[in-house]
Amino acid sequence: MMKNEWSPCTADLRRILCMQGGNGDGSYAKNSEAPASAITLSKPFILGAIQSMNLFPGEPSLRIADLGCATGYNTLATVELVVENLSHRYRVECNREPEFEAFFSDLPSNDFNSLFRSLPPAYEDKKQRYFAAGVPGSFYHRLFPKRKLHMALSFSALHWLSKVPEEVLDKRSAAWNKGRAWIDGAKKEVVESYARQSEEDLKAFLRCRREEIVEGGVLFMLMAGRPGSEKPENQLGDPDSRAKHPFTSSMDQAWQDLLNEGLIEEEKRDTFNIPAYMRSVNEVKKAFDECAGFVIKTVEYRRLLEHSQEKQEEWIRDPVSYGRAKANMVRATLKPIVEAHLGSMLSEELFKRFEKRVSADIDMLRKTCFYGVILVSAIRK
Repeated sequence: MMKNEWSPCTADLRRILCMQGGNGDGSYAKNSEAPASAITLSKPFILGAIQSMNLFPGEPSLRIADLGCATGYNTLATVELVVENLSHRYRVECNREPEFEAFFSDLPSNDFNSLFRSLPPAYEDKKQRYFAAGVPGSFYHRLFPKRKLHMALSFSALHWLSKVPEEVLDKRSAAWNKGRAWIDGAKKEVVESYARQSEEDLKAFLRCRREEIVEGGVLFMLMAGRPGSEKPENQLGDPDSRAKHPFTSSMDQAWQDLLNEGLIEEEKRDTFNIPAYMRSVNEVKKAFDECAGFVIKTVEYRRLLEHSQEKQEEWIRDPVSYGRAKANMVRATLKPIVEAHLGSMLSEELFKRFEKRVSADIDMLRKTCFYGVILVSAIRK
């Protein structure tokens, strides 16, 4: 692909990258079980972060930002958890409760309308839990004035990169990612390009939050990650997870099906890359060290089961239902960027091929897939 050729994958992802909006079967709101499990896992860490942060007795209101909020129940439940527990701490330690401002931030392409329709109603005879506002923009750039925030949260968002590295999309480059939609198991040059982009992005994120968070305020991050023992080319930690993850085997096979059926050209497949990178704990620590401005209180890697044993047994009995559920999950996370690359008709054909591939592979269904996450709590110095 020539450098000046336009493609959705070379365009500014801020225009197209978002979780699928609405409330349909393929929406993020209906397919965010894995992020919900990660948030449940993180609850003790969030409560610990609240206990570790400074109180601000002179402030009439506390300001909380959810960065990469997407839409659906998860983001509202997290903000409610923070407000409830901060309110309790202020009542106990300061004998008063501040008001709360909650900023929900995501890319302009996010479905803010659905999010705002889900907000709890305001009652005239009842104290409002928090005052909500939307902040559109990339969290890799400044979003708030200096020293504005008392707590910044980011859940299941920071593994999404600001862009696909340019060299990965250049067929003349050693990093040309031919035949793959993602980087797990890709050649060294591809993985190194993604790792560099990931490092730049995380440092940019931290520099911006360093400016926006008040001294003594908290930054809490939950992102997809990989075990520290695994090299970047092994993004998912173990062979079964690498094979079964929705970004890998079945995804590549679905793209190949479109190619084999003559629905797309080879270059159309090869110029699609998923802009995600699973960092290690060491990579996260390195970014904090180079950015300065924060003291890490907690940083841990944890693993989550893809779904319960009962759910797995149910889907083994009904693999078609499993294929449909998995395809809907992929639609929820990737449909906007796939549609930008292929158009609406061909993107739906891709998801149909993906669903068929997943439903047909019973051996794969019996495997156990884990999602890795990294939890970080840090105090602004």
